[in-house]
Amino acid sequence: MSETAQTATQNIDVVATTEKLLQKVDTMSIDAILHDYLIPYGTKIVLAIAIFVIGKWLAKAISKLMSKAVLASTKDEMLQSFVRSISYFLLLLIVVIASLSQIGINTSSLVALIGAAGLAIGLSLQNSLQNFAAGVMLLIFKPFQKGDQIETGGTVGTVQQMGILVLELRTSDNKTVLIPNGSVFSSKITNYSANDTRRLNFVFDIAYDADLKKAKEIISQILANESTILPTPEPSVSVSELAASSVKLGAQGWVTTANASSTYSRILEEVKLAFDEAGIVIPFNQLDVNLTGTDKL
Repeated sequence: MSETAQTATQNIDVVATTEKLLQKVDTMSIDAILHDYLIPYGTKIVLAIAIFVIGKWLAKAISKLMSKAVLASTKDEMLQSFVRSISYFLLLLIVVIASLSQIGINTSSLVALIGAAGLAIGLSLQNSLQNFAAGVMLLIFKPFQKGDQIETGGTVGTVQQMGILVLELRTSDNKTVLIPNGSVFSSKITNYSANDTRRLNFVFDIAYDADLKKAKEIISQILANESTILPTPEPSVSVSELAASSVKLGAQGWVTTANASSTYSRILEEVKLAFDEAGIVIPFNQLDVNLTGTDKL
């Protein structure tokens, strides 16, 4: 074999050997990457995702069970909604921390960061925290329940729900009013639905020259004929005040809470029509001006 042929053969062997070495190095690098990085971190990420998905489902299920337990023990739908929201938020926060811990993030520093962020947010949202605390106190003392008609802060409406921060009322003209819980807790609350019965108080003005006994008789008869007025306690009519321009007659009658509004309006109308028919005048404010003069034209 010639020298040139031997050199060519050696070069071919060197190239083949080099290619084998490169392939071996590449294979070792891929295996190392798979074993040292992709498999461990991929497994952690998959487990973290699984923890989050399953934990979120469990948080929702547990919060739902807790809310049902609260409703079964207290029969309070507002407290049920409140407990469900708070428990779900806290459980979901635990799930997020567990997921991040699985990836390898130092959760102790994360918890400290969350605490510092919570403090900063708390300082900037003092009114919201006040509303939150007021909502907790309202749920504890329970001055009203869902469906009750209440008056607070100058607004009368039916309680729809109480959230973490605001109370939702539905007015008689179908308007939705949201009132901060702090304002509700710090103001007077009148619950018109707290008791089964209510007393209706009427005040009727008649002129001084009107027939007082006739007016009292008319009012008493109307109260007696009204089917929604309860017989006990017995309705009453009496003179409540001798005012500057009228005699004020006070009348009282008890009704069920559900019939209070309609009965009140109906009796006012019936008394007005009966007074008109009997010629009993209901006085109103008026001004008489008398002009006198000494100059002659």
